[in-house]
Amino acid sequence: MERNVRIIGAPMDYGANRRGVDMGPSAIRYAGLADGLERAGVEPIDDGDLSMPRAEERDPDADQPSSGNAKFLREVQDVCTRVGDRVAATLADGEFPLVLGGDHSVAIGSLNGSSRGADLGVVWFDAHADLNTPETSPSGNVHGMPLAASLGRGAFGETDWAPAPDLRESSIAYVGLRSIDERERELIRDSDMTAFTMSDIDQRGISAVVEDALAVATDGTDGVHVSLDLDWLDPKEAPGVGTPVRGGVTYREAHAALEALSRRDEADGILRSMDVVEVNPILDEANETATLAAELTASTFGKRIL
Repeated sequence: MERNVRIIGAPMDYGANRRGVDMGPSAIRYAGLADGLERAGVEPIDDGDLSMPRAEERDPDADQPSSGNAKFLREVQDVCTRVGDRVAATLADGEFPLVLGGDHSVAIGSLNGSSRGADLGVVWFDAHADLNTPETSPSGNVHGMPLAASLGRGAFGETDWAPAPDLRESSIAYVGLRSIDERERELIRDSDMTAFTMSDIDQRGISAVVEDALAVATDGTDGVHVSLDLDWLDPKEAPGVGTPVRGGVTYREAHAALEALSRRDEADGILRSMDVVEVNPILDEANETATLAAELTASTFGKRIL
């Protein structure tokens, strides 16, 4: 086993609009994550979960940004700061950080830690753009803001904990978008980010789209962060998510996409970090979504049919 994968549990649901996603890390582990990683040929090292108080014990409006609305901002900052430090320390030890969410706001920490001292590319598998800011968000839920925070947009630009150092828009590629707010649509069109929607996958196939996404994320970068939101998949495949959107990728398309990442990594060593987010066991059916998360993670690290 040539690679140590350090599992960092971040059972946070402060950024979500529905409780239960804090149980995601436990559900993914229970679904056989460690065994799958071992069969893929890597050594899993489980760091356990970061400790954090329950959302019910906190006031979501206790700390607000200078403008706009962001619920549980103080708690999100605390968790993401610790996630970022843990990711950076893992990389410094020569290991691969695998962050288990929790809601997608944990990616603020993942990106911050992974981009320290490195030019980072990003492949963002998601139904949503996650590009709202406190000023534009209709809900104030931070799980709809992680990329905006990491790019220092809006009120996040006034903080020192949210922006990912030197993260460039031109190094970010979305894969599988299909539910985008109008303001986010304008921001993407006016940005240097690359966005592949479900229509692109329908027309060109998942393999071609992922290949192009990797071309974006590897151009002039030191490594790629993969952010996998399980609502990227169709709800028939992944029912246990808080914000399901019909028309997502199929089971086989998802595996083909992550296997394509693995093949490129085996050839060029491109992968630097990863987070797997938005598994909500309360909404799941027989742990189906958590099992899929564990399987897709193993595919990322080289697990094959043959």
